[in-house]
Amino acid sequence: MKVLDLQCAQGHGFEGWFGSEEDFQSQQTRALVQCPLCGDATISKKLSAPRLNLSRASAPEASERPDSSGRSEQPERPDRSEQSDKALAVAGPQDADMAKLWMEIGRHLMANTTDVGQRFAEEARKIHYGEAPERGIRGQASAREARELMEEGIGVLPFALPEALKGPLQ
Repeated sequence: MKVLDLQCAQGHGFEGWFGSEEDFQSQQTRALVQCPLCGDATISKKLSAPRLNLSRASAPEASERPDSSGRSEQPERPDRSEQSDKALAVAGPQDADMAKLWMEIGRHLMANTTDVGQRFAEEARKIHYGEAPERGIRGQASAREARELMEEGIGVLPFALPEALKGPLQ
C-alpha cells in the first residue's frame, strides 16, 4: 500500500492510498483522483516521509491473527466520512476545522434534499409558484438559470459538493 500526501490546485491537502505508484498514475490520468473537499481533479503530490511499519516483522496484529477456522480476520475499511475526515486532518488546524464544517454541511444537504439533476431551475420554479410540494432540492443550473431564478425572487445557493459525498468509495 502506498500512502501519498496530495494537494489540489486550490491548496487543500489530503492523503491518497494506492496499491502502487502505477495505480496512482493511472487513476490521476483518468481524473479519478479528486480533492475530497472541493472535487478538483488537478492533483499534485507533495513531499512526504516514508512510512515504515517495523512492528509487522515481530508479530501480526490482533485483527490479522487467524480465527478458529484458520482464516485471517481483515480489519474493516473505514467508511467514507472517516476517510474524508482523515483527509481533512492533513491541513492546518483552522483549515481542517473549516473543511470539516464544509463536509458536514455537504452531508446535511445530501441527507435532507432531493436531487433533481438538470431539472433544478424548472423544479425550483414549480415549488416557488405552488405547482409542486415545498421541499429542499439540489441539482445543476447554469449561471444564467441561477441569475434568472434570483431575479424572479427564488432563492438559490451555489454549493459545490465534493465527489466524496456523492457515492461509495472504490
